[in-house]
Amino acid sequence: MKECWSEQPEKRPTIDQVFDQFKGINKGRKTNIIDSMLRMLEQYSSNLEDLIRERTEELEIEKQKTDKLLTQMLPPSVAEALKMGTPVEPEYFEEVTLYFSDIVGFTTISAMSEPIEVVDLLNDLYTLFDAIIGSHDVYKVVPWRCSR
Repeated sequence: MKECWSEQPEKRPTIDQVFDQFKGINKGRKTNIIDSMLRMLEQYSSNLEDLIRERTEELEIEKQKTDKLLTQMLPPSVAEALKMGTPVEPEYFEEVTLYFSDIVGFTTISAMSEPIEVVDLLNDLYTLFDAIIGSHDVYKVVPWRCSR
């Protein structure tokens, strides 16, 4: 096909050469050019559908990751409003408290303990924090990493 579009006429195939190439595509079967073109279009269409399906699945996975990250960083109502494209009005609070905590000696405790003991310690601590937070009008920011 590309050769047929050549700017130089001497590089373009003759109609007999094009016909012979189509015979090769059809492997000797008797078909017309329209049938061959339709078959090729069906193959392209099928391939495009597969690519679209794959890309849609990849997009959905990335969307889920983004949604999870957004809900970890912001209150759920704010995250939903942002996802919907709704403007989020800032809220004013008379008083706020930011609480940062550190487990003094955590590195030493971790080094002297079995891994399951460290997990149990952290689980107990976070369970206690969550119970206290649940009884107050509090928004908990999920910790991202431990400081060293």
